[in-house]
Amino acid sequence: METEKLDQNYIAHTYDRYPAVLVKGHGVKAADDKGRVYTDLTSGIGVNIFGYCDDIWKKAVEAQLDCLQHTSNLYYTEPCAHLAQLLCEKTGMKKVFFGNSGAEANEGAIKAARKYAAGKHGADTYTIITLKDSFHGRTITTLAATGQDMFHHDFLPLTPGFVHAERNNLADMEKLVRENKTAAIMIECIQGEGGVHVLDQKYVQGIQKICDENDILLIVDEVQTGNGRTGSYFSYMNYGIHPDLVTTAKGLGGGLPIGAVLFNEKTQDVFRPGDHGSTFGGNPIAAAGGVSIAERIDDTLLQDVRAKGEKVQAFFKADPDVKAVEGMGLMIGIEPKYAKAEDVLMTCMKHGVLVLTAHDNRIRLLPALNIPEDTLMAACEVIQEALAEERKIK
Repeated sequence: METEKLDQNYIAHTYDRYPAVLVKGHGVKAADDKGRVYTDLTSGIGVNIFGYCDDIWKKAVEAQLDCLQHTSNLYYTEPCAHLAQLLCEKTGMKKVFFGNSGAEANEGAIKAARKYAAGKHGADTYTIITLKDSFHGRTITTLAATGQDMFHHDFLPLTPGFVHAERNNLADMEKLVRENKTAAIMIECIQGEGGVHVLDQKYVQGIQKICDENDILLIVDEVQTGNGRTGSYFSYMNYGIHPDLVTTAKGLGGGLPIGAVLFNEKTQDVFRPGDHGSTFGGNPIAAAGGVSIAERIDDTLLQDVRAKGEKVQAFFKADPDVKAVEGMGLMIGIEPKYAKAEDVLMTCMKHGVLVLTAHDNRIRLLPALNIPEDTLMAACEVIQEALAEERKIK
């Protein structure tokens, strides 16, 4: 209780925390201060790609601690350069800017898009179209980009220049492009926080066509979907598109704060010295951790992620207590037929399994990519039992 009291007394009340003080973990198991062990299907909201205290990641971070913990971006550092090389080689993108978070990555992409559009089409071409139910961050600008009014209350006026299109409605997107001088269209191929909604392939390819025909930049937010989560290195690779800007964070550092903007050949030179920066961006320790993650996301791992995701989806689609299942790879949303997702979460926690929720009353699963299949399916059985238990209560 001491930690909980200290938190309540001294930490701003921006989170409704669950009743567990996590103190240690290894792999997909986490333990609280009472010795209770949980199977974690959240991975820190998609951050701990290889679970807690992964040995290879830890060794890479510890080695960098003995060399250099930080220096400014006035100097070169090897981990930063190496991680950028890996990201470009794995994606075909051309340049990388490093920041500290997904919100900062999205801010960087928005700045790049507006500078590009101003130079090509004039300063009045600045509107960025995003999707309803999207989530792009909690800064004033990324809140404006987020297509959910519930996040906007109390923070108005937000940064101007953002409009929101209906998901999977290409006619609505075309209408907004006609009505606005559009710099970019920004999408998540799978809306995570917004309910684990997977965009239709024809819709995403239609957006690419609109962008190509109008010299509008296509930004794909891969903050949660990136780094192997969906069974491809980035989720957009499942759609056959070629974005101009890609943002990522969360799993990129394996547990340390880092974010990135990736630029293609069209946008690689849009930023010049002084246009953008980040004191901690590309920090040597965070980048060293990122290198250890990126080097291990290979075809074998991605195939395994796809196979495990398909098995989980099939398992819950056969459950009579489940209304809908949606997702890709190991990013899965489960909508209970009878229960509230939050109640299922608490019941799962009581039985030693940690899950997340998302909008539209969905349970969200984001386990470590290397979670053993038997451990994963045993945890799914606990979720199934929790669904049945909550149905009986209702």
